[in-house]
Amino acid sequence: MNDLPLSSRMNAAWMLARREWTRFFRQRNRVTAAVLQPLLFWLLFGTGLSGSFASAGGENFMQFFLPGTVALIVLFTAIFATISVIEDRREGFMQSVLVSPTGRFPVLLGKILGGGAIAWVQALFFLALVYVVGAVTGSSTLPTLSASFPLLLLLLAVIAIAMCALGMIVAWPMESTQGFHAIMMLGLMPMWLLAGTFFPIPAWSISGPGADGNWAHWALAGIMQANPLSYSMVELRRLINPDLDLSSAGFAPSPLLCWTVTLVATGLTVAVAWYLMRGSRRADTMV
Repeated sequence: MNDLPLSSRMNAAWMLARREWTRFFRQRNRVTAAVLQPLLFWLLFGTGLSGSFASAGGENFMQFFLPGTVALIVLFTAIFATISVIEDRREGFMQSVLVSPTGRFPVLLGKILGGGAIAWVQALFFLALVYVVGAVTGSSTLPTLSASFPLLLLLLAVIAIAMCALGMIVAWPMESTQGFHAIMMLGLMPMWLLAGTFFPIPAWSISGPGADGNWAHWALAGIMQANPLSYSMVELRRLINPDLDLSSAGFAPSPLLCWTVTLVATGLTVAVAWYLMRGSRRADTMV
């Protein structure tokens, strides 16, 4: 394995990523549900809660919930992409790949890049659909968005890689798809809800709650601000709507801090996934 050229290992990773695309387009119900379900969430919640929502910067709820819907698309895609690890192991495909001289890192890389690319394209398709039909009005217009569009593409790609790597962390030691779904929904959905995707992140102080003395509200704000996905959502909201003023919001970290936390969290999830794949030999023979 040590004598295998790097190009051969990257070719193996590319073929595994391409296999994820082939599998995705062969499952037409998955293609439809991956976009329509978050779209329905966005329209239903955005329409129903728009009259009872007030956000810093003058956003309505449909504008506020848009970045959260994009994150939901990436999250769902990560779940469906990484669950294939369990299916491949059950069918014997994963064992065949693991005994090849390419090593384990191309397997991880192929799974993450394949699933991440699918999530990235789906998120962009949803955003294009939203702007083409004019579902979001106000300062979020295409001319304003165009200046920040390259950074938006990059941020979506980083979030997709992080979510797929997190899915690999859960999927690799799992024996059943039922257990995988339970753990993913138990962990990822609260992480998504506590990232400021559905309601704003309140201010938090290390000295404790303010004059209201509400410790539950103070603890919730601390958990939300400790969530790495919260920083990704703040920057995603800033890039989708560059004219939005977040200075009066309860939680408005700088772009530098948002990018730093996002990149560090992504690197850590990939490193943990790689560590689990190298050290968990028992998972190699699970059926």
